[in-house]
Amino acid sequence: MLTLESATVRFGARAALDAVDLEVAEHETVCVLGPSGSGKSTLLRVVAGLHPPDGGRVLLDGADQAGVPVHRRGLGLMFQDHQLFPHRDVGANVAFGLRMRGVSRRDQEHRVGELLDLVGLPGAERRAVAALSGGEQQRVALARALAPRPKLLMLDEPLGQLDRGLRERLVVELRTLFGRLGTTVLAVTHDQGEAFALADRVVVMRDGRIAQVGTPLEVWRRPASAFVARFLGFDNVVGATVAGTVADTVWGEVPVPGGSPQGACDLLVRPAGVRIGTPEEGLRCVVGTRTFRGNHVAVRLTPERGPVLEAECALRDAPEEGTTVGAGFDAAETVVLPARP
Repeated sequence: MLTLESATVRFGARAALDAVDLEVAEHETVCVLGPSGSGKSTLLRVVAGLHPPDGGRVLLDGADQAGVPVHRRGLGLMFQDHQLFPHRDVGANVAFGLRMRGVSRRDQEHRVGELLDLVGLPGAERRAVAALSGGEQQRVALARALAPRPKLLMLDEPLGQLDRGLRERLVVELRTLFGRLGTTVLAVTHDQGEAFALADRVVVMRDGRIAQVGTPLEVWRRPASAFVARFLGFDNVVGATVAGTVADTVWGEVPVPGGSPQGACDLLVRPAGVRIGTPEEGLRCVVGTRTFRGNHVAVRLTPERGPVLEAECALRDAPEEGTTVGAGFDAAETVVLPARP
């Protein structure tokens, strides 16, 4: 459906996109994830035709889009700030793209009613946009983007202005809806939870380049670098030297899975892989802050050597702040990463 070949955008000496190659298959949902300045929004603008590339090509269904204006690319666009027309009611907002394409009034009304049912706003055609909640406005914006049956739906931080509870609920609804409709989606977000819940594949970007591409499970289980691991929220990353099934680190010897790459590397220890025991067991640490997260507790440990460790344990096993404990490591929860260049 979509192919980027060496897509490049420069702002002076800085490459906002640096020879990016990417493919999105028909009916696939791909989320581009990265910190501010990583190039993810520039990528979206290039695909949409809002910014011409300085090099490379954008192809839709195999056709080069050079010189093709936004309104002729057959795309649906949905932005963080909704961009609804406040002087038009819900029905008129959803029907806007259909009117621009000369669709009959009868077919407009049928399509608008169909989409409002799909997004959970049945019978809302005559409601004023200003009377809608943020979540309802987001649903209207989605219905408007889907109305012309775009070949590719593009979402730019689609849920960024909503509170966390509503975001988590809507992202599940979106994934279900896209699956029902067979929509091809390219979304941009800085929220990894949102991306991992929505996407078939995740693209992690850094400094205008792709740092990793994979399914959510692949990226989560095996980050491609220390950057990706830290971006996903893993803080337990240190330099190491692997020999056999043991890594030599500032925390001492840490077991690693059999078959791990040998020699100099970075090592990720997931919080679930830090085992808290008595002070005589493993690396001595002082318990710092505890953060309650549903049915488990995230515990920050200050070891006698090396950087702070984050551990994860059940509520009943959480040690008291200020106590001294021992930290051991589980090989099943360690990941050997390529050494930093």
